[in-house]
Amino acid sequence: MSAAPEEKSNHSSASSTIDDEREATVRPPSVEEIEKTSVDQEKHTLAGAEAISARSEEHPDGGLRAWLVVAGCAAGSCATFGFVNAWGVFQAYYEEQVLVGTSPSTVAWIGSVQQYALIFLPGLVIGRIFDMGWTKVPLGIASGVIVTAAFLIAECTKFWHFLLCQGFALGLACGVVFGMIMGCPAHWFKRRLGIALGVMAVGSSIGGTCFPIAVRNLVQQVGFKWAMRTLGFIELALLSFALLTVRRRLPPKKLTGPFFDLTAFKMPAYSLYCAASFTAFLGIYTVLTYIDVSAASSGIDPDLSFYLLSIANACSTIGRLSGGLLADRLGPLTVITPITAVAGVLTYAWPYAKNTGGYVAIAVLYGTASGVYVSLLPAPVVRMGKTHDVGVRVGMSMTITAMGILAGPPISGAINDDTGGFKYTGVFGGTAILVACCFLLATRFAILGGWRGKC
Repeated sequence: MSAAPEEKSNHSSASSTIDDEREATVRPPSVEEIEKTSVDQEKHTLAGAEAISARSEEHPDGGLRAWLVVAGCAAGSCATFGFVNAWGVFQAYYEEQVLVGTSPSTVAWIGSVQQYALIFLPGLVIGRIFDMGWTKVPLGIASGVIVTAAFLIAECTKFWHFLLCQGFALGLACGVVFGMIMGCPAHWFKRRLGIALGVMAVGSSIGGTCFPIAVRNLVQQVGFKWAMRTLGFIELALLSFALLTVRRRLPPKKLTGPFFDLTAFKMPAYSLYCAASFTAFLGIYTVLTYIDVSAASSGIDPDLSFYLLSIANACSTIGRLSGGLLADRLGPLTVITPITAVAGVLTYAWPYAKNTGGYVAIAVLYGTASGVYVSLLPAPVVRMGKTHDVGVRVGMSMTITAMGILAGPPISGAINDDTGGFKYTGVFGGTAILVACCFLLATRFAILGGWRGKC
């Protein structure tokens, strides 16, 4: 009789326990529990993101894939900067054969737009696009425009024809390609970035050496039209290789807002370096643009004076490679500041060369010195921030540089027209370069807080 109530009591207790467990199971979590879970998840997410970021910042600094990217960048540099570095031979040919009667300063506008302004000017947009992860599509479109423009130049006969095809179309497309490849080595190299940039820049030296010789010989053998068509096929081969090998390593950065970041200019070192680049390019290409013309006007054999530009571009290979090696050891600013000062002094000396030996010496020394500066141009900017937004920083600096590049050659040409010689042209170019060196010294002081140290 007593067992039944006890069994009933046990059954009730068991039922109550089950109900409590069910209630605990279905009971919604408290606010404190939700906040604790959210904080734990956020910490886990941040830890994972930091781990991924840390791994992404570990640059390979070598390897087949990394050096293939550099080789592709060198091919793109040869097809773009190397090709436009040959403007000196086009300037002389147009003045003497195609645009006879047009002033040198007017003809120089074609090269100024193509060779200098547009190859740097698109950097403001291209740098941002690169940081967003776009590489192959812009490279492919720009490569097609370059090849097409090369074929169209063959049909040009008037100044505005050349300005549109060789100035704007070719220059803008070269700027897109060059802007893309400028940021790629920084994704793969950090400790050895200097030599990577130097190898990339060798491509422009090869192009600047070979393209003028090719143009001159082809024009003599097959005429100007087929000379440009042949160059078009060469551009096609170089750009195809670049398109196959160039790629970024880091995942794209999610960006919002405008295509430039003005907060970078709050860094004194960045602003000073941009001022240095603008000022330097007012004069850095003066010698390369006019050395063959000035040699011919001094009575140097035209067959030799023509090759002075190729000699300078060939010797720039020495400067680009040695500058890259030294920059990895000493820092890019430590290397480019004194060498750029040497380029300024040589610009002063250039108009006073009167014989073959003098002009060859200027070509060799100036080509080497300017090669150091041009090859390491982006290196200090790359080191002024994170890798994931390197495209924006480099792009903005390139755009500012373009302003000086646009103005420099026409100013030099106008000075030559007014004075009837190259003496004051050299004074203008040399002064601009030396003022740039002062800005480079100020940049160094802003980074280090003094004069000693690696930067």
